[in-house]
This record gives sequence, C-alpha cells and structure tokens, in this order.
Amino acid sequence: MAEQFKNQGGVATSEPSKFVRWLGSKIVPRRVSLDRLLHARRKIEKRRIKDGKPHRVEYFHQVDDPYSHLAVQVLKPLLEAYDIEIVVQLVAGPAGKNLPEPELLPSYARRDCEQVAPYYGLDFPKPCQVAGQEKMALASRILAGAVGKDFAAVAMAVGSALWRGGGALQTLAENNEPLAQIETEKLVRQGTERQLELKHYSGGMFFYGGEWYWGIDRLYHLEHRLIGLGVAKAEDGKLVVPRPAIEDGPLLDDGSLTLEIYPSLRSPYTAISFDKSVALARKVGVRLVLRPVLPMVMRGVSLTREKGLYILMDSAREARELGVEGFGGMYDPIGEPVQRGFSLFPWAREMGREAELLSAFLHAAFFDSINTLSDRGMRQVVENAGLPWDEASAILGNRDWEAEVEQNRLAMYEWDSWGVPSYRLLDKFGETVANFWGQDRLWVVAREIQRVLGKVR
Repeated sequence: MAEQFKNQGGVATSEPSKFVRWLGSKIVPRRVSLDRLLHARRKIEKRRIKDGKPHRVEYFHQVDDPYSHLAVQVLKPLLEAYDIEIVVQLVAGPAGKNLPEPELLPSYARRDCEQVAPYYGLDFPKPCQVAGQEKMALASRILAGAVGKDFAAVAMAVGSALWRGGGALQTLAENNEPLAQIETEKLVRQGTERQLELKHYSGGMFFYGGEWYWGIDRLYHLEHRLIGLGVAKAEDGKLVVPRPAIEDGPLLDDGSLTLEIYPSLRSPYTAISFDKSVALARKVGVRLVLRPVLPMVMRGVSLTREKGLYILMDSAREARELGVEGFGGMYDPIGEPVQRGFSLFPWAREMGREAELLSAFLHAAFFDSINTLSDRGMRQVVENAGLPWDEASAILGNRDWEAEVEQNRLAMYEWDSWGVPSYRLLDKFGETVANFWGQDRLWVVAREIQRVLGKVR
C-alpha cells in the first residue's frame, strides 16, 4: 500500500525534511495562539472604528450547496439579533485542489444536511430531490436578481424548491424577476474572486474581520465575537445558533450498538476530538471499534495552503470551545512517523490499549510538540499509552498494518466519506444506522445513539 499513493510534494508533501518538521514546530504554536488571534482582532476593530465603518459580515452563497441552504435560513435571525450588515456574494464553490473528491461531496453533503437540519430546527427535505442543470441555472438567476434586495427570503424559497426537485422554481421566477444569464455569471464570478482574494473556497461561508466561519456549524464563534464587541441587540447572551451539546445520556447501552471511529494520526480535527469520542462510547456503553486510516495527503487527496491554514486555525478555536487545552504544540507526523505509529496499532489492540496508543500519539504530535520520527519520541508515545517500550521497539516499523488501514479507507468511501474523523453507528445486527464526517458531528452521533436506544426501549 505504501507504493499505491505517490508523494504529492509541495504543501501536500508526505515527506517533509527534518528541518521543515522542526521549523513547523516553532511556527504553528505561534500561528494558532489565542494571544495572536486577540491581538489581530483588536487591530481590526481599531481600524474599523477609525474608518467609521459598520460591522459588516460577508456571506458567500452557492446555489447547489446544501450547506448554503441551511446557512441562508439564519440570515434574518442574525440581523434581528445583532447590529450588523450582511453583504451577500454569490460563488461557484470549491474547485481544483480545494475539491479533492468531487464525485463524493454532493451526495455526502445532502445526506449530512438531511441528518442535522432537524436538530437545528431548519428546513431540509428528507429525502431531498436533486434538481437538473436547467432548474439549477434558473435558481441561480433568481438568486442573482435578489442580491441587494430581500435576498434571505428569496434564497430560502429557492433552496426549498431546489432541494425538492425544482418544481416550484417557475412560480418563484414569475414573482421574483431573474437576472439575465450573462449578468448572473458576472455576479458569480465577482463573488468567487472576492472569496479567493480573502483566501477561502467553499459556499455557505461567513467572513468577518479577517476570520472565516463555516455555515451554521461555526456561527457560534462569530456570535461570541459580536457579543464581545457589544453588537448584540439584547443583553441575555443567547445565540441564534448555539453549538449543540454532546449528550452522553440518560440512556445507556449494553454493547448492542457499535460505534466505529475512523481517525488518522495527522488530523488536527481528530486530535481535538479523539479522547471525547472514545469517552462518549465508553460512557454510553456502545461497543467501540477503531478503524484508523492514512492521512489524506498520504492517500492522494489534495491540499492547498489556504485549506491547510484554515484547518489549523479552525481546529484551534474548536479546541478552545471544547475545553481541550494545549492544542497547537505540533510536530508534523506526516509520512514515516504516521507509519511507525500504525505499525504498533495491531499489537496495542491485542494488549487492549489501542485507543490509548492513538491518543498518546495524537497528543505527542499536536499538543506536546514531540518528534515522533525519533525513537525517543515514539518511546514517550508508547509509555504514555501504558505499553512496554521493549516490546514495541522490537516490532516498530513493520508493515503488517497496511492491508487493514486500506480496508478501512475503502469502507469509509462506501458511504461517501473521505475525511476524518468519521463515525459509523451500527445496530445489533451490524446494519448501518447513521454515518457522519467531522468532529463537529460528535454531538449528532451522541443524539443518534440516544434516539436508537429510545426506540429499543
């Protein structure tokens, strides 16, 4: 399997030099530090006041993006809750290396929105129907005609029609004059260029004061920031879209359900959520199965500098919100260190310490700035996992793990997920109940467990 995927080089390299790894260990902690973030925010706010500008939020809407349909439903509530302006930009969405699995994303995004929309109290049909290209083009023209007007109301209606097959779009077009195709394309091009200028790539995004907020899942970060600036119209501190809590009860399982977790050893998102994921499974009593996969760039998935930086910054703020302290002490484990870590996984599983091994490795690589390329670093990992180094050192670097890890990757792709951490919940018959991608879906995993246990009882 090591020969199956080639080193991509550049920012997506899986073979950085020892110097580059060392240099990164010095740069990343400073880049993601809270002090640096707050300093940047103070400078931006000082400049805004000096220039006499309002609190302006830019929202980037993508017509064929399910997450944009969820996001647009909270535009009016945000305007009602905060003294802000919202400027709408239409965008084409990710492309090229920012869209590594174009054949998987659309179907996964639709299913994900179907699953989370009810928990947020938002509209997304289940099952949804995908409109054809002609209706999609008409929807774009209607949206373009609504920019600068009552965009939120029109976009909600367009999205509602679009994800139900598009049958109601013609009536919407009669009541909301569409823009000409050439003018629509111009607006989308301008919005996309604006987003690229601000160094992002996805639809359903919010931008304010130098920072990006992805859809409804990151709005609470923006809301906390606005409240801190005194922009909230009420003083009760309530959020329009609060982060849902991870519920580990009240119902408990006896091992009838199985929770599969698909982690990698070079994922910041895995690093900040792995311990909480394992703790949830153990607290609720579901059977826990760990199915590790190679990091994305080690299996041919592209990565851009903009995307990599966003992931690091986003992981840092998510860690702070989750109460996970110390994230950012990173010593990049890509390549050989990851392989060394995985070479011990089957053995650690035999010892009943596989979760502890992965946890110790992630803490070394993302919290403690430990060089896992060295034997000294790996010894710390092994001993922190409660395992004997003398046994580990004798098998370190074997390749017996490769077939299993590749099998895990293929299993994950079967349900349109290519990123980590991913989760799959199975019933007592081994049938899939639900599957999710992302540390920000752990709360949904927890609630699905409670829902299934409630039905059983």
